[in-house]
Amino acid sequence: MSDILRVLWTIVPRRVAPEPWLNCKRCRDSRPFRSSGKIRVNANGKRLDAWLIYKCTSCDSTWKRPILERRHVRTIDPHVLMSLHANDPEVAHRLPLDVGSLRCKVGLAEQSDDVVVRKEVRSESLTPARRLEILCAVPEGTGLRTDRLLAVGLGLSRSRIRSLQEAGHLAVFPEASRKRHSIVRNGMRVTIELSKIDDRDEIVMAAKGGSPAARY
Repeated sequence: MSDILRVLWTIVPRRVAPEPWLNCKRCRDSRPFRSSGKIRVNANGKRLDAWLIYKCTSCDSTWKRPILERRHVRTIDPHVLMSLHANDPEVAHRLPLDVGSLRCKVGLAEQSDDVVVRKEVRSESLTPARRLEILCAVPEGTGLRTDRLLAVGLGLSRSRIRSLQEAGHLAVFPEASRKRHSIVRNGMRVTIELSKIDDRDEIVMAAKGGSPAARY
């Protein structure tokens, strides 16, 4: 029988869409802007422009995020065109989630690290676990750092997380996720060798979770 405890942590952000930081003319300072969920379309002859409207979180000043710029209508999928004209709620919800495209327009787009982590035991044995494996599911992107997730989720300090990693007792996969201050990604896997840790029982209990959801 395996002596590995496998758990699934599902990380769900409370505020999903990233917020671009822009210079607000009314506030006279840099402020986060939030999607209003409204799409505006303007046709000039056979060419079309479309924007997603954002609002300053402090004063409601607006910013038009370009979706289409001077595109000939024949090059636009008819279903996409219809959705934009109809201000389709699904499209208006999906567009702000494209953080890559957003950062191409504004540079800084802040993703929230305010999340709920749901913990589920996938498999465990009757004997004390000698190894812990945490699989992370991230349905939507977040700004949550790996060290914070592990520190809060396991009830340890960040310095303890670093010392476990430096001692070779804790590993994060894929390898790129080992970088300091890396962001939690979907499919990320964490392994901890419990047999070499004195407080393994406490870590096991924290990994399994005493409630269905924990606030970070």
